[in-house]
Amino acid sequence: MCLCKCSGYRIEPLGGGMPPPKAGCGKPDVPSVLCKTVLKCGPPQPNWIQPEQSPGPNKPESTRKGSPMSTDHSVNVLGIDLSKDSIDAHILPDGKSWQVSTDPDSLAEWVKQLPKGITLAVMEATGRLQNIPAAVLAKANIPVAIVNPKQVRDFAKAIGQHAKTDAIDAQIIAQFGLKIQPSPRPVPGETQMLLAELVGRRRQLISNIVAEQNRLKTANAKPIRRNIEASIRSLNRLLKKIDSDIDEQIRNSPMWSVNKKLLLSVPGVGPVNAHVLLAQLPELGSLSRRQIAALAGLAPFANESGKWRGKRFIRGGRARIRTALYMAALSASTHNPTLRNFYHRLLENGKQKKLALTAVMRRLLTILNAIIRDQKPWRQCKINP
Repeated sequence: MCLCKCSGYRIEPLGGGMPPPKAGCGKPDVPSVLCKTVLKCGPPQPNWIQPEQSPGPNKPESTRKGSPMSTDHSVNVLGIDLSKDSIDAHILPDGKSWQVSTDPDSLAEWVKQLPKGITLAVMEATGRLQNIPAAVLAKANIPVAIVNPKQVRDFAKAIGQHAKTDAIDAQIIAQFGLKIQPSPRPVPGETQMLLAELVGRRRQLISNIVAEQNRLKTANAKPIRRNIEASIRSLNRLLKKIDSDIDEQIRNSPMWSVNKKLLLSVPGVGPVNAHVLLAQLPELGSLSRRQIAALAGLAPFANESGKWRGKRFIRGGRARIRTALYMAALSASTHNPTLRNFYHRLLENGKQKKLALTAVMRRLLTILNAIIRDQKPWRQCKINP
């Protein structure tokens, strides 16, 4: 460690095994790749975007979680790297490591042996592999944060860690959790996960039916055509069964039944859209309009530098929610009087059609969020512009 006299900053080496830099201003002797600067005094640097782009409440810089400069030494963070057959775990600041089978019984036994006082468990979103470990940890009252893998990989590059193994990844995830302290989120229950899997399976069946129909158009041999037609009939039967199972799951839940009726009260929103929102956006109605837009990936990000002002783009978030909202916005821009007028007003102001339709998607999501929050159907819900 050295103190840069000209700037009043403290310079520290990054990564284990690196030699300490020489004292001085650090121009030739202290490469920027190997060092980080830490303010000697004053508040932390600006906040980093939380996982899934969902901004948290505005807190003072010195106390807010998610700041790269804030490190709470009373926090014990468990970093978990997931794979199909096993998980690698590392806890900081203790430094203990484990490798455990992903079998639910093995995970439950391992969680019982974990040291007391774990304040946060962090793991990456990797398809569905995180569901069972997250549920076991949540059952043991350990807060769980499921983060974007890209953020963890960027964090590893930022601290100069380019090697990648399961054990190293677990350590990096633990360091990420200790430094960034992402906000934990409630783990979905069994019924919520079942509904999400049913909706996902329906999407797979639709994709398979479309693929078979495209093959049928180019098939000439009669045996092949008969085989493809039989496959399509079989897939359609499975699709009807999945739709029936989804409806049954929603009917068995009073909350989902009420929320589905509220969503369907909005012109442009159909049963399929409602099912996707209920299954894959359980936060609907519990977040602000800006937070729910960021979570769905409909919040445009600034692209500016100095006097230059670039175009703002949406990115990240939950792609499947955007797909459902896109189809709903197409219908709403024609059949919903409020959103139709909003859409045509944007076109008259010179906006491109895709840009205007994206704005309709965000406005529709804001309306649906307010409707679920207030538990009032369409036309009776006050929407803030």
